[in-house]
Amino acid sequence: MSTPQRRRRGAERRPRFAIAVTALFFVLLYLPVGVVVLFSFNAQKSLTVLDGVSFRWYTALLHDEVLLDSLGMSLRVSLVAMAGSLVLGVALALGLVRSRSRLGSFAGLIMLVPLITPEIVTGVAAMLLFKGLGITLSTTTVMLAEITFSISYVTVILRSRIAALNPEVEEAAMDLGATRGQALRLVTLPALLPSILASAVLIFALVFDDFVLAYFTTGVDPQPLSVRIYSAIRFGVQPTINAVGTLMLAGSIGLILLALAIPRLFGRRGGLDLLSGK
Repeated sequence: MSTPQRRRRGAERRPRFAIAVTALFFVLLYLPVGVVVLFSFNAQKSLTVLDGVSFRWYTALLHDEVLLDSLGMSLRVSLVAMAGSLVLGVALALGLVRSRSRLGSFAGLIMLVPLITPEIVTGVAAMLLFKGLGITLSTTTVMLAEITFSISYVTVILRSRIAALNPEVEEAAMDLGATRGQALRLVTLPALLPSILASAVLIFALVFDDFVLAYFTTGVDPQPLSVRIYSAIRFGVQPTINAVGTLMLAGSIGLILLALAIPRLFGRRGGLDLLSGK
């Protein structure tokens, strides 16, 4: 066998060690999640022995007023953060793409900072800001912090889509008599609708699951669901928490899949392409 053929066969061999390491990584990552889902259907209160299958803890969750209040707060915070970040993110993305100055390029770089900054730093900074301004931590502070944190995600996703739009279409609308505002409302925004909807679903899922930022900016009561779960775990894990975690996992996966599928439903690029800017 010639040397080139040996090299070709060596290149075609599967990297077994890399595959084994990758498989081990995913096992360690998702095994605890699988245990939580499995024991959420446990018929007994035990967290170590699986004894039958039952929806007992899901029923108990429906009668737990504390957890339901926290669930309601998380839903309200997610909806407000989604709406606020979309309005500000769309406006900011339009301004950054159409700005030709150095200030616009610098602002675009600044928008990437929240994405790479550790969330605990953002949470502590938000708490210190509210404390310094004399604002009592409450549901409102959680909403403001989540909106601020989510704007960058919306802006990054929409910038790639706006940059791909043909500006001549909007210019043609203005040549036909439309004002700049009408061209934006009737031409540009409808073209951005798939990306806007995908961003909305993604932001809702991220905010609903968020713990670090909510922990540092929430008040005493009611608390977001993620913070309430953490508080309950400190005094012992209850089987009801497994049911809550399973529902949150299912909801988050569903929302993220929906965010990735929405652009394709409109015949546009998928959410992964939007995130990568391709």
